[in-house]
Amino acid sequence: MLTIEDCIALSELTEEEILAITEHEHVPEMLAVELGSYLIRTESGEVRVGRMIRDDIERAIGTGNYAHAARLRLCLKHYLEHHPRGIDGTVDPPRP
Repeated sequence: MLTIEDCIALSELTEEEILAITEHEHVPEMLAVELGSYLIRTESGEVRVGRMIRDDIERAIGTGNYAHAARLRLCLKHYLEHHPRGIDGTVDPPRP
């Protein structure tokens, strides 16, 4: 039997990224794992996950929860390092 940790490891996302999806979509963690795992396998889905994290950051700032916003910013930084299409659907062209 797989644990939630096993499923997160198979999703190609971190626990923090999964929790950001959970927060944004108001769904249980296991459903967020499934949704995130599906989305990052599509170009538009990578963008959607990035937007979810950015939306969560804006919401945290709007409610004055700056510590949570800072954690989400680190989450977004890590996400974009591993999913560069997550920002706007494009990747910078290689430099000569």
